[in-house]
Amino acid sequence: MGRLILFMAISLDGFVGGPHGELDWEVRDPEVGRSLIPNLQRTTGTLLFGRTLFEGFRQAWPAMAADPATPKELVEFANWIEETPKVVFSSKLQSTGWRNSSHRRVDSDEKLVAAVEALKRASEKDVTTFGGARFARTLSDQGLVDEYRLKLQPIALGSGLPLFGRPRGPLKLVRTDPFPSGVVSLTYLRS
Repeated sequence: MGRLILFMAISLDGFVGGPHGELDWEVRDPEVGRSLIPNLQRTTGTLLFGRTLFEGFRQAWPAMAADPATPKELVEFANWIEETPKVVFSSKLQSTGWRNSSHRRVDSDEKLVAAVEALKRASEKDVTTFGGARFARTLSDQGLVDEYRLKLQPIALGSGLPLFGRPRGPLKLVRTDPFPSGVVSLTYLRS
């Protein structure tokens, strides 16, 4: 059975997006990616998305893979995303329009929980999501996230889109990795 891993940036005050969902506050440190991404790629068999982030990834990553000006490590990551099976959960999306992608129509938290639990049970590898904010919060609030891999950013936003909507109880810190940029990778397991 696969675990659900949530991998995303978070501010010191617990926000994963600015007040309008902006991410311009995230430190873009190539060393963070070089250190954290290879292990994620080895253990992940399926990627999960909500509609908004899926549409952004669908637009960005194939274009990056094809652009000769894209740095080599981003091309490799883009190709990995292209090849990895992707499942998008949405009640509005009509078609995925991206290779190795499938769509699960969900219109309630109960249906999302059932679908994600079925995916985890059927998977031999981990299932990973990169967010977006509302999708990640719903997964967390529903107790579906088994492991949080958070890139703690050296900034307090004051307001924005929170990761946690309701208390989840204690988490167990299992790893910390500080980077010269001020980013600290924190890995927590659900207790």
